[in-house]
Amino acid sequence: MTDDFADRKSRASAWFRELRDEIVAAFEALEMSQDTGPFAEDDAGKFDVTETSRASDDGSDAGGGLMSVMRGGRVFEKVGVNISTVYGTLGEAAQKAMAARGVPGIEVDPRFWASGISLVAHMQNPHTPAVHMNTRMFWTPNAWWFGGGADLNPCIEYAEDTEQFHAALKAHCDPHGDDVYDRYKAWAEEYFYIPHRHRARGVGGIFYDDLNSGDWEADFAFTQDVGRAFLPAYLPVTERRRDMPWTEADRETQLVHRGLYAEYNLVYDRGTKFGLATGHDANAVLMSLPPLAKWP
Repeated sequence: MTDDFADRKSRASAWFRELRDEIVAAFEALEMSQDTGPFAEDDAGKFDVTETSRASDDGSDAGGGLMSVMRGGRVFEKVGVNISTVYGTLGEAAQKAMAARGVPGIEVDPRFWASGISLVAHMQNPHTPAVHMNTRMFWTPNAWWFGGGADLNPCIEYAEDTEQFHAALKAHCDPHGDDVYDRYKAWAEEYFYIPHRHRARGVGGIFYDDLNSGDWEADFAFTQDVGRAFLPAYLPVTERRRDMPWTEADRETQLVHRGLYAEYNLVYDRGTKFGLATGHDANAVLMSLPPLAKWP
């Protein structure tokens, strides 16, 4: 399986980089186009790009990626768009977790390779929703799969924004099967739920994991379409809300909602757990956390 997948790994990793470049360019253009609000002419946000690395137990090359973060912009208070390609040997705890998920042979041959893109945006205007998107490919000597999704996280909800976001996701899911959007929408509602708060962290989206239909090309094509759906789903929502006036009460609502987001990512998120457990750069793994948050 290793030799058969060398080209496929390369293609997947290259796609995540291509998607990252497209989103970073779109977000920087959005920043430059913002000409209302209490902003100086020269304070449009730009991404700071840092190379990241994964620590291996024996000091050997274990991969890494790019962490791209914009802070204190006109539209974005904090946004990160990260890509990584990491590999090596899973530790005992990660092996057990993978075995529990049904990954065959992982405790016999615990080598792995994983590549993906992860994005989280926290906005200046409380009326503009936060958002998350990621897609990834995972490989072991005896298995492979894709996963990912996107979800909208408004602190002040607007029905038309939710409808716009979901409609774009559905349009990109529908070519892959009539039931795909409904199945992955339901999975998102289950996954992006905070049990100890008895509520969802946002208004949902789609989520999928362990996707292996047996047809790698078809599953990769679907994963690419999930990535392509993001900008059409999110940019119109942002452009609709970014100039709305807001109050200190709105800001308070935003900060408390961000507390929910932080709780979810630290306690339940699979990507956070995997990244920290496998030794990836902690700053990159925790990039998703908001710059400011409050708890009631």
